[in-house]
Amino acid sequence: MTNMISLTIADAVKASGIGRTTIYELIGAKKLDARKVGNRTLITADSLRTYIANLPAADIRMTRKAAA
Repeated sequence: MTNMISLTIADAVKASGIGRTTIYELIGAKKLDARKVGNRTLITADSLRTYIANLPAADIRMTRKAAA
């Protein structure tokens, strides 16, 4: 995704780890910027990067059992 300016839905799923349905929901909620070229939906790489960068930081705590 480093040099790409847009991604197909399938590429966005692979690049982000976000599911296909969630990608469409984010587009519908205007949280991802998408464009249409014929029947193809393209997501701008910048909007995907920005969305992920603005997610809250993970707060992962290991239990004693998991740490062993």
